[in-house]
Amino acid sequence: MKDNTIDTVSPEMKQQIEHTIHGLTFTKNFRSATAEEWYVFLPGFQDYRTGGAAGKAIIHYNLYGNRDVFINTTVILDDPALHNTTLHPLVYAIADELVNRLVGYADTLLSVHAGENSFEAAYRQ
Repeated sequence: MKDNTIDTVSPEMKQQIEHTIHGLTFTKNFRSATAEEWYVFLPGFQDYRTGGAAGKAIIHYNLYGNRDVFINTTVILDDPALHNTTLHPLVYAIADELVNRLVGYADTLLSVHAGENSFEAAYRQ
């Protein structure tokens, strides 16, 4: 039987994703009873104005009342290089890794703001 699988991510992109995810770090900037804000540091990327974190992740918990509620997660990537459409697989991998590390297995509504690489997703347990 012929294998009709097409690999849409180049080996170079896979290597860049692995390098970036391996070097991804974050630090908590703010926490309240219902939200957290994390600065996201990525190797090779930075905020073009300040030279600091390449982006931030905001996690909003609405835990009062309904136990079957989604956690709202917003990822904002400020480095204009990450707005380039050729880096969409990298942006997707960064956002996925942030959800896995910061939110875990909770049901999550994700909104990613990265120029033309912006997207929305839902993670369900």
